[in-house]
Amino acid sequence: MTLNELIGKTERRLRAARLHYGHGTDNPHDEAAFLVLRGLGLPFDADLGQAADPSHVESLVQKRIQERTPAAYLLNEAWLCGVPFYVDRRVIIPRSHIAGLLEAGLERWLPRPLRRVLDLCTGSGCLAILAARAFPLALVDAADLSSAALAVARRNVSKHKLEKRISVVRSDVFSSLGEKRYDLIVTNPPYVTSAAMRRLPAEYRHEPGLALAAGRNGLDVVVRILASARQHLSKNGLLACEVGDRRKAVERAFPRLPFVWPKDEIFILPAAGLASRAPSARSVPRSRAASG
Repeated sequence: MTLNELIGKTERRLRAARLHYGHGTDNPHDEAAFLVLRGLGLPFDADLGQAADPSHVESLVQKRIQERTPAAYLLNEAWLCGVPFYVDRRVIIPRSHIAGLLEAGLERWLPRPLRRVLDLCTGSGCLAILAARAFPLALVDAADLSSAALAVARRNVSKHKLEKRISVVRSDVFSSLGEKRYDLIVTNPPYVTSAAMRRLPAEYRHEPGLALAAGRNGLDVVVRILASARQHLSKNGLLACEVGDRRKAVERAFPRLPFVWPKDEIFILPAAGLASRAPSARSVPRSRAASG
């Protein structure tokens, strides 16, 4: 059997199993290619005409189908903006829309020079690492409440040889950051509502709930971030926050804040906007922050 044939056979099995996608791929063909190629330790541009032994990936395919385990966890590997990261069930699988903005899309709002960056709710450390790559002169803090997640983040920082530029910090939102100020704060906090948590596909239930659940309105952690972000931004600093499908809920809760939405899933706010219009959420419950 060739690689191409094995990928095709795997795709048909995945399609018949009616799986849910969204952890790096969005269709059974790409998922099959990921499982086969990376399961065999091959690059994505491998010659698909070469011979392949199906037995080497059979256990991966069975677990993907029977346990609904995301491929990234089976392979301990996820890719974001062409960059590989180690992942396991201590962290959510990297998929933040902020990654694309770090590559190109924030320049018009960012201060110059950009010296310090914070990745809040860092999880695997993926955004901290992408920020360090995007801004090679900046120092980056990667903060998270979960000690287990931070162990994964440290592994990725070491993998990308960025220990001298990225500091990994355990912090419940800003609680352990003292008086530090940043030119850019990026954050992909939990934002899944209580109702949505109950409806999550099986694949998402493999991920740590702490990194997903954010109360009845999905804004528990966002509220806390907005309440304190100004004190941790430089004069011309910028906050970029991902909120998934919560855009309307955010705008209703904070009608006085001058949000800019480069994508429907992400808002950005300059320090000046936070300073002139103190956040005061409408009817948004508060709870202990989650992370991821």
